[in-house]
Amino acid sequence: MKIRIILISLALFNLSILWAQEKPQQWDLTNCINYALQNNIQIQKSKISKEQSGIDLKLAKAQLFPNLSATVGQNVSNNPFNSTTNYTGSYSISSSMTLFDGGKTLKNIEQQKLAEQVGNLAVLEAGKNIQMSILQSYLQILYASESIKINKATVEVSEYQLQRAQQLLQAGSISRADLAQLESQLSSDKYQMVVSENSLRTYKLQLKQLLELSANEEININIPELNSLDVLKSLPSLSSIYETALNTMPQMKSSQIEVQIAGLETEKARTAYLPKVSLNANIGSSNGSGTGFSEQIKNNWGNVVGVSVSIPVFTKRENKSAVEKARLSEKTSQLELQNTEKELLKEIESVFQEALSAQSQYVAALEKEKALKTSYELIEQQFNLGMKNTLELLTEKNNLLAAQQNLVQSKYMSLLNAQLLNLYQDLPLEIK
Repeated sequence: MKIRIILISLALFNLSILWAQEKPQQWDLTNCINYALQNNIQIQKSKISKEQSGIDLKLAKAQLFPNLSATVGQNVSNNPFNSTTNYTGSYSISSSMTLFDGGKTLKNIEQQKLAEQVGNLAVLEAGKNIQMSILQSYLQILYASESIKINKATVEVSEYQLQRAQQLLQAGSISRADLAQLESQLSSDKYQMVVSENSLRTYKLQLKQLLELSANEEININIPELNSLDVLKSLPSLSSIYETALNTMPQMKSSQIEVQIAGLETEKARTAYLPKVSLNANIGSSNGSGTGFSEQIKNNWGNVVGVSVSIPVFTKRENKSAVEKARLSEKTSQLELQNTEKELLKEIESVFQEALSAQSQYVAALEKEKALKTSYELIEQQFNLGMKNTLELLTEKNNLLAAQQNLVQSKYMSLLNAQLLNLYQDLPLEIK
């Protein structure tokens, strides 16, 4: 018994090691997405729904076969007037099979096949959604990380400027009010650095939640070196993206299939006007009080085989109403398809315009940051020589900081929207 427990413990330990090995030491966008696709709860739930659709399909196919049931009955009757007790028993096996139902069963099977496809597409759509969320969280982490670098560098500069200002104060080149302004600026810069560090922790937590990682697990994010060529990659045309999305996005395919399902529902409703033909069979026997159970079963044995035809004559408008409702549902599904197409176009147009805008803003921000950096360096040199006052220095410094932050923001907005356009084209998401 102890040996068995030890073996089980070793097996569980090995499984835990394998599970741990599945988690990368450093997380980039690709392995974040791959891990989430395997472990995210929403995706797992959509896979279960898909399996349920498969079960419904098997049930629909089984309706083509005959059923079979067995019945056993035992009765006791007592007559108190003559003090007699009688025992009776009945035993039968029956079966029935639909020979013709206007094609309703076959159309139902076809419907369930389409429903299974919708289930598969729901899994793909859930995967697309999680990829989009992972992409946003991952880029937010990169953005926050770069913001921290900018803020740390700004704090270092502020500390140096404060030290230099203290020297200038001793030399009588600036006033104590100027020194107070620099002290206030240093405090403000430190505060902004803390804010950016808190943002980074928040974004990491959001990513861990998407990956279904526990709160105490550390996540080491790969920070790629990105340049202007990565940010300013050429974009395909809007029309080509939309045409590809119409043929690849799961929600589009799902809406198209829903139209087919609704059409089959209308056809199924029409079959109610047709007769239904069934084949029925029954075999059985019975016995009563007295001896000779086997003889009674043999003598009372009987079987019945028959065909029944059910013809709808007057159904109080039930069939007609069912057809009319099915037609309306079919029209609704067609409108839903049109609406899905329009919503998809609206989404792609929005992302496309944001991608173009972000690239333009990045180019402008790059030039502005370069110009302000040169201007700030000149102002700083003049301040150190006592030629510029504290207000001029801080104004130029804050202008440079704002330009740097705008540059980083447009950089990651450009990357985000470009990758989203890849998602609409069913292309892999990569940030390298």
